Amino acid sequence: MIQVFKNHIEKQLPFLKDKKLLIAISGGLDSVVLAHLCHGIGLQISLAHCNFNLRDKESDGDETFVIKLAKQLDLEVFKQHFDTESYAKMQKLSIQMAARELRYNWFKELSKQLQFDYILTAHHADDNLETLLINLTRGTGLDGLTGIPELNNTIARPLLPFSRETIEDHAVTNGIKWREDSSNASTKYLRNKLRHDVIPLLKDINPQLLKGFENTLHHLKDTADIVKESVRAVLKRAIIKETETTITYNITEFKKLENPKAYLYQVFKVYGFTAFNDIYNLLEAQSGKQVFSETHRLIKNREYFILTVITDREDNSIMIFEGDTIVKSNLGTITFEVVNQVSKPNKNEIYVDADRLQFPLEIRSHKDGELFYPMGMQGKKKINKFLKDEKLSLLDKEKCLLLYSNNEVVWVINYRADNRFKITEKTNRILKITLQN
Repeated sequence: MIQVFKNHIEKQLPFLKDKKLLIAISGGLDSVVLAHLCHGIGLQISLAHCNFNLRDKESDGDETFVIKLAKQLDLEVFKQHFDTESYAKMQKLSIQMAARELRYNWFKELSKQLQFDYILTAHHADDNLETLLINLTRGTGLDGLTGIPELNNTIARPLLPFSRETIEDHAVTNGIKWREDSSNASTKYLRNKLRHDVIPLLKDINPQLLKGFENTLHHLKDTADIVKESVRAVLKRAIIKETETTITYNITEFKKLENPKAYLYQVFKVYGFTAFNDIYNLLEAQSGKQVFSETHRLIKNREYFILTVITDREDNSIMIFEGDTIVKSNLGTITFEVVNQVSKPNKNEIYVDADRLQFPLEIRSHKDGELFYPMGMQGKKKINKFLKDEKLSLLDKEKCLLLYSNNEVVWVINYRADNRFKITEKTNRILKITLQN
């Protein structure tokens, strides 16, 4: 097997040969064999072991075994203890998900601190089949049927082409010892039930099950590539603006498609969305409707979708005291300057009667129901109505800031000054207020 493994590395993962590698090792068959194989072909490896403290003395025995193995192979070993049950309870996760999260977070932290290039895990062909069956039973799209990726960012899985049987045969033939995890014998968890009850039955029906499964994966991955290419072509037409925080899509491009719901799924699943019927309904929804994932929201704004990251809205109130000449806001830098004459005003610059202001001034978001007296208009108007008439998107409305004096609007910043603070013949001091983006 070692020669086949070496050939696989040279053909599929050649970049691993001169990199600093960290092997995730439990002490079980798969990870122990991976460590021996990588050591045998001369890869630059270290070991990392997690003690989840879930099996009392057995967990400690696994740790001791890994330390002895590292000494035997003359390898550096890192170990970490976790209070997995407390973490699972605190994060409201299953024990399995909590252990997975703790494990990968630590591996990534270790890699960053000690500059490991890749983390190697010992997933193999049987694990791949189990994962597909789990996804299939829970309901999944094409991505859930393409198996475990051999390379996912900095995580590599060199044993994916090899079956559990092949790995065990290699261990027995070469006198390699490993630890048995007693929890693997339990059928309490779905993966173990598939491993012990379902997959053996499938292999009895078809002894070439793993080979057939491998061929199916290749076909599904080819199909996935076609889908990605088609989605990229649609996005090239649909995306009309992209910034660090938002993406704006032309809804018309989705409506033109024969199956827009399928494309919407492919486009927005990567942002954590699951309510795809709601996203599909946004195509014909009224402006301002939103759909949320845990991390993003999608807003219908007339004939556009606006995708933005969800952030906690911080208190953006800023106080300006008499004599202040410059303040920084989320919109940009705002300057205050007493001047002798007035130039033609524009949206990002206003002139006000300084003596009508009551300090401290305040910059903040508006509140529902607030009114102001727009410059150039008769009477008053609700801020919400003014912003709507300006045809601002929901996102732009939320970003909008106002300048207040004694809770009276002086300026809807970057849009309109308030008539109550305008320059008149009786004005003695003129204050120029400018927004610099």
